[in-house]
Amino acid sequence: MTTTAPPPSDRLDPQHAGRLMRRASQASVTVAAILVAAKLGAWLMTDSVAVLSTLIDSLLDAAASLVTLVAVRQALTPADEEHRFGHGKAEPLAGLGQSAFIAGSGALLLMQAIARLVEPAPVRDGMVGIAVMGLSIALTLLLVTFQRHVIRKTGSVAIGADSLHYTGDLLTNLAVIASLLVGMVVDIPRLDPLLALGIAAYLMANAWTIGVRSIHLLMDSELPDADRDHILDLCRRHPQVRDVHDLRTRSSGPLTFIQLHLELDAGQTLLSAHAVAVEVEAALHEAFPNADILIHQDPAGLRENNHPPFAYQDRVSAPSEPAPG
Repeated sequence: MTTTAPPPSDRLDPQHAGRLMRRASQASVTVAAILVAAKLGAWLMTDSVAVLSTLIDSLLDAAASLVTLVAVRQALTPADEEHRFGHGKAEPLAGLGQSAFIAGSGALLLMQAIARLVEPAPVRDGMVGIAVMGLSIALTLLLVTFQRHVIRKTGSVAIGADSLHYTGDLLTNLAVIASLLVGMVVDIPRLDPLLALGIAAYLMANAWTIGVRSIHLLMDSELPDADRDHILDLCRRHPQVRDVHDLRTRSSGPLTFIQLHLELDAGQTLLSAHAVAVEVEAALHEAFPNADILIHQDPAGLRENNHPPFAYQDRVSAPSEPAPG
């Protein structure tokens, strides 16, 4: 499952988004605690390395979900004098922590599976393991369904990372049930660790996906092209806007930051230009209610030397000669 920002028309206001994010993080901690207790009992009764793999994963899930709970709470803290852009970076930081947790669980499982391949052992009390895995699948499916709803409404990075590895848990639990069922019918002792190896590979892949996305957000990557194009289109719809350049965007937790230069008629008064910027800002806020927007007004066609070359790539009209200095 990939996590993307919700479309502009589907975004919630910050208060409702924050409430959903808190509920999702609390639900994941609760589900993880229940599953750890159930899987611990199942592993002690079955001695299955596949069941052990899901126990390890649930232990890491519980730790990662606690990190998410703290990160979401921090990310939703309002801006203050020392953090004027807010605390949204807590979310991708939590994503990096989750990727480390997931990679660690995959490595530990890999070692356990290799050891069991070298010295195979039969699986005991398969029905107990199947019952626990069935409970795990039901609870995890409910959690992931709720998390996906929250992601669609908020675009939360931390909840998205949490949901990604819980989605992996669904596949993991299905694989474990298959291993236990086969082990009850046919004596294939190495099937259990082979499935565990596959689960370990899946966990490693998830860790990579979460880590890369978190790094992109920490490095202030631009919003998707569709969102940038929508911003430019909204600006150009205003009849007094001649063009737009130097659009800069980024996400930080529940907030989106938008900075741009509007190009207006050179003969407009400062008061008139300000009024246009206010109207454009209102249109952008309607589409991006969680956005912090900064608009600068420039005379149309002017090209300034203090801007990087890519700043004028958003322009439709050709720029005039650079301004002196």
